[in-house]
Amino acid sequence: MTDVLEFADVAHVTARRDRGRRAYNSGLAAEERAVALYTAAGLRLLEARWRGQSGEIDLVLADGDDIVFAEVKQARTHDAAIASLRPAQMRRIHAAGAEYLAHCPKGQLTDVRFDLAVVDAAGRCDILEGAFSHF
Repeated sequence: MTDVLEFADVAHVTARRDRGRRAYNSGLAAEERAVALYTAAGLRLLEARWRGQSGEIDLVLADGDDIVFAEVKQARTHDAAIASLRPAQMRRIHAAGAEYLAHCPKGQLTDVRFDLAVVDAAGRCDILEGAFSHF
């Protein structure tokens, strides 16, 4: 009986690891789609998956002298992706953005924007500029 439980535990851990790997790769692909849209619009990628003490910012871009912090969300639909951005995550991204600005020449006086890039199951990406700048 112990062998059956151990096998089940190993199968569960392996399945979970595979789901995590797929989610990670899917997230990278979604971020690449967003970067492609941003660069086509003339923005310059400064950082991908920048991590501060407060949390991670998926993309940090330059729009002229302005800094754009972008969160990338992927889901079956754009509406589901939008709904997955929760207030606590917005607070963490804002706090991490403040940390990032400490390394910018103008510091907290830098003009910034917080965007949401949504990617659906078909790979279609839309950028919602300033989606949570007000937060």
